[in-house]
Amino acid sequence: MPIGFFPPAGQILVCDFSGFQPPEMIKHRPVIILSPKLPNRSEIVTLVPLSTTAPRHNLPFVVRLSRNYHPLEDDTLAVWAKCDMVMNVSRQRLDGFKIGRRKWATPMASEEDLHAVRIGVIHDLGLRDLLKTQV
Repeated sequence: MPIGFFPPAGQILVCDFSGFQPPEMIKHRPVIILSPKLPNRSEIVTLVPLSTTAPRHNLPFVVRLSRNYHPLEDDTLAVWAKCDMVMNVSRQRLDGFKIGRRKWATPMASEEDLHAVRIGVIHDLGLRDLLKTQV
């Protein structure tokens, strides 16, 4: 059942990517929400998928989070934000983590993790020059 609210930036949810085509994401996967609620955009959410699969290469758009936010898994399990997979999806694809009978969890990432993911997205979009200090 989809969430009944607009998730704030930094919230960790589960997204149903069914209907997409490989090499796109095609299964249920944890995600981190990037965007706040924007005017005239109450049904679309910008997010980045999360994965416990280590990246093959150390790239600036694959960001290791400080902890695993999945409520039913070990906090020390390594998790990466796949910032090269940033996308906009319908809020109807999102749900919390089912943790019991009629109970869901919707954890929040730390400010540091959210900031690191946003920097990873900037690298993915080829906008690295925006990070340079203006003199």
